[in-house]
Amino acid sequence: MKENKLAELSMDFSIQIIQLVKELKEKRETIISGQIGRSGTSIGANLFEANYAQGKKDFISKLEIALKEASETGYWLELLYRTNYIDQKTYKTLNDQCTTIRVLIVRSCRTAKKESPKES
Repeated sequence: MKENKLAELSMDFSIQIIQLVKELKEKRETIISGQIGRSGTSIGANLFEANYAQGKKDFISKLEIALKEASETGYWLELLYRTNYIDQKTYKTLNDQCTTIRVLIVRSCRTAKKESPKES
């Protein structure tokens, strides 16, 4: 089931982001580490929250928030790479995971919107 896969991927990604934040703080990087910590862990939190949505509109809204957070996280990853806080291997690994999560969220949004009754 896609939702379970997405939940697992986002949890694993959150764990890796927390590890990254710890490493960044050891390097005394505090600005971006806080930003990526919030956005990177917010993806999974919003997906989890979507499971308890108060209807289809709320469900879609939570998915779209998770997508925005994933996009923001991608930005912070690239910035960390370009400023030499993370190496190419770390960037590629995390960015690939983030991209996969974004693709799955987009698919879930499309599916939810198709199944949603049209508003007038």
